Amino acid sequence: MAWYEDWFWSDAYTHVYDHRDETEAERMVDLIEREVAPSPRAHILDIGCGRGRHARVLARRGYHVTGLDLSEEAVAAARSRTADNGLADHVSFQVGDMRTPVCDGCADGVVNLFTSFGYFDTDAENERALDAMATALRPGGWFLQDFLNAPYVAESLGASEHETPDGHTVYQDRWIEDGRVNKTITIHHDGQIDTFEESVRLYTLSDLTAMYARVGLDVVELFGDYDGGRYSPDESPRLLLHAVHAP
Repeated sequence: MAWYEDWFWSDAYTHVYDHRDETEAERMVDLIEREVAPSPRAHILDIGCGRGRHARVLARRGYHVTGLDLSEEAVAAARSRTADNGLADHVSFQVGDMRTPVCDGCADGVVNLFTSFGYFDTDAENERALDAMATALRPGGWFLQDFLNAPYVAESLGASEHETPDGHTVYQDRWIEDGRVNKTITIHHDGQIDTFEESVRLYTLSDLTAMYARVGLDVVELFGDYDGGRYSPDESPRLLLHAVHAP
């Protein structure tokens, strides 16, 4: 089983990333509306949607959203929360592999958020995923990807520890090996210890822009955080790329 199949849809994941909530998703959608300016009622694909927090925020703003995730459990949770929020008419979810296009030219925009990229073992597989996202865009459609900022990550590696509000102690250790940023996550709770791994290809800005060009995406703007701050290789916590699909 690949590491992401074991980790992203485990209950433990929600404890480690409990701060990645809908408040943060609202900031991301604010940025999209301010800088990308989707057309009203645009059809937006959320690739690697997880439990659907960004999809729900987009749906509340009036967009028609299709979320895709590999995890049946995550998609089930996304559907349930969407129904509870009364948003089922605006958003749907599918189980699927991001390396396979959702459609051919059906989407006005595609989002790929919170480092939902670079999981696969080879560059060819990761580029295939990017190509599938580009394939889903109509000519002139827009793409927004939220990824790691490689230089910033390289300077901030090491171990960390924090307590979650519900009493879980989370230990994390990160290191770079063979072009990938790896993480071991150990969670202690009520005498039980669970360990998980993450491993993401640490693509640089030049790596990504070259890959974009090969799949027909033109980068038009970069941001360094969810508030739309200017991208700085050494200072920005994130790398957000806004691109358009070349006609």
